[in-house]
Amino acid sequence: MKRLFLFPLCVASLLLMLPVFISCDDDNGSDTDDAKEKVFAAIVEQYVNHTIIPTYKSLADESIDLYEALVTLKENKTDANVRIATEKWIKARDYWELSEAFLFGPASDFSIDPHIDTWPLDKDLLDNELGNALHIESMSGEDGDVWAGETLGDAVLGFHGIEYVLFENGQPKEVNKISDKELIYAVAIAGDLRNSCFQLEASWAGIDKVTAEKREKLEDLEANITVGGRGYSYGENMLSAGKAGSTYISYADACADLIEGCSTIADEVGALKIGNPYTGEDVNYIESPYSYNSKVDFVGNIKSIENAYLGGADATKRGASISDYVKTVDSGLDTRIKAAINNAIAKIEAIPYPFAQNFTSSKAGEAMEASNDLAGILEEATATLNK
Repeated sequence: MKRLFLFPLCVASLLLMLPVFISCDDDNGSDTDDAKEKVFAAIVEQYVNHTIIPTYKSLADESIDLYEALVTLKENKTDANVRIATEKWIKARDYWELSEAFLFGPASDFSIDPHIDTWPLDKDLLDNELGNALHIESMSGEDGDVWAGETLGDAVLGFHGIEYVLFENGQPKEVNKISDKELIYAVAIAGDLRNSCFQLEASWAGIDKVTAEKREKLEDLEANITVGGRGYSYGENMLSAGKAGSTYISYADACADLIEGCSTIADEVGALKIGNPYTGEDVNYIESPYSYNSKVDFVGNIKSIENAYLGGADATKRGASISDYVKTVDSGLDTRIKAAINNAIAKIEAIPYPFAQNFTSSKAGEAMEASNDLAGILEEATATLNK
């Protein structure tokens, strides 16, 4: 649900950002609102074009490399090719985790998140699929990626199905432990993963802004990449806030989603990804258990918050940000948010490796609390903006 934020009417430091004089008098209220919308418009532009789209582009590009590495491994089964495929998996996985502060939009609307990142893997279902000759034949066909995406359940698709095939106890699996059927399956679901990553990029950037390879695949799939089927890409929708056709009534409304996305993933890392196994609520709820990539996943999620909050996926090219605005309203809160981000990363990194074997560690408890604290502080930012 979108929320319209009512912001403070007088922010002195906005005078440095705008070429107009902003008065706090009631008669000039509309001028002040317009000035703030310009500030928020710059934040949204930076967020869409320098955080969301570059992250999804990198994810889509890495998903191609992962798919091709698995095709090579299927055709030439060597330990060296297994290692290459695991490296490609880790790179693609990194960009997925760096996107989780903005899981609203197509990742949610088109159910891409559960489609490519459901865990734990349903091992019994996977065994049944690998034992089904007709299904293996379908996956090995020219459109095996499409068949897999339309037929297999989320619990055996995406990153974690590929992870299971490639990794064992945090290391590349010995090639003689990987069956031909598993490689047929891995190639098919890697193709489906790639297709979903193409859809994410095009949904935000627009179909005309992606490569011909990606565009052709999405057109063949007749993939939905617009908001409500109305023609706007998700990037256009957010960048056109307040205009006819956009689902956002203002740029302030768009900034609300930015903050909410950050708070939501911080809460998920603390309460679920770390909290479920740590508290005993669900000891099987361990992300990336075969690769032992859990801690990297968690840190990536917190860094996705950092990128969104500070205004860019590339730290050397950051621009207008929510941090800049919060600083003008409550500099102490901005300082606390940045400190909470750094603390959550530090506490996660302090968990003994691997998380899959140390999820009851006191350090895991501290990381859970740090992530929960970050979520709470981000909620304070929402409340501050809402005054």
